[in-house]
Amino acid sequence: MSNNVNQPFLRKPVVRWIALVVLVALAVVLPLVLPEIANDTIARVGVFAIAVLGLNVVMGYGGQVSLGQIFFLGLGAYVTAYGATHDWNIVLTFVLAILIPAIVGLVVALAAARLGGLAIAMVTIALPIIGVPLAKRLNEWTGGSQGLSSRFSDAPEWTGLYHDQWKLYLVIVIGAVTFLLVRNFVRGKFGRALAIVKENEAVATSMGISPYWYKVMAFTIASLVGGVSGFLYMTVIQYTSPETLAFHHSITLVASMVIGGAATMAGSILGGVYYVFVPMLTNAIDPNLTAALQGAILLLVLFILPGGLVSLPRRIAALRRTPPHEPASATKQNAERKGDR
Repeated sequence: MSNNVNQPFLRKPVVRWIALVVLVALAVVLPLVLPEIANDTIARVGVFAIAVLGLNVVMGYGGQVSLGQIFFLGLGAYVTAYGATHDWNIVLTFVLAILIPAIVGLVVALAAARLGGLAIAMVTIALPIIGVPLAKRLNEWTGGSQGLSSRFSDAPEWTGLYHDQWKLYLVIVIGAVTFLLVRNFVRGKFGRALAIVKENEAVATSMGISPYWYKVMAFTIASLVGGVSGFLYMTVIQYTSPETLAFHHSITLVASMVIGGAATMAGSILGGVYYVFVPMLTNAIDPNLTAALQGAILLLVLFILPGGLVSLPRRIAALRRTPPHEPASATKQNAERKGDR
């Protein structure tokens, strides 16, 4: 009982259950009351939050550099678009949209995971660089430079929902399941072993943990999650082209993960918010300075909050606990007096 009393307020089970009920209620009600543009924007945030989540698995939790996550989103989007335009069963299309990126990610990981540092970065950089010209050349499957469009995600008549409401519900349900599964992975045995590999590969090896295979698994899971985001990308945006695979989008995903907060679930969601809203903001200020403004925002956030936006509550709490206007020498003297007692 005393342990429960001494727990921080936000960590108490009752508070967490109440928060969960409130979140579920909001997820059910908000799509019904928000205007179409708000539903579409929130759905886009969800798509890229899942993409950032996949990147977080391999970079945040695994400590491996990956600059090609956008390739797996684009691959999942192309598989979805091809299946939808050829009237495949939607469940089969979804399964293939996540399995094909996962298989490609596994093949890449089997070759790249033995490398380290910059070598892995170079391999992953190659994915979007190769993906764009490939998408342009494979006209029969990708539509070439024109891309592919599909409206398979329109709301069924029996639901009584508008299209924007239906799409947002799909993103919420699939996104919630994806976040829950990844959370269980990174907080379970797999996540503990991956954390040891990230911290010290020699120690991991001495404990019977194979750094190579855990890197491969992390990269494969990240690719699979990228496929999920690709399926939802087509669900929401309903169009994909070689531009979807462009390398600068991959850089923005990395920036989103860092700004949101690496190795955190909430950080992935904040990363999705950054990915959608910050480019809109910088374009509104000056389209010619978009890249410079985004770089400045990244530096500012990292300077003030090295742990990303997710660490803001801890930062505020730490500042509140620090006595105001107390010199460092006075703090030291107080500590020495307490020690003497």
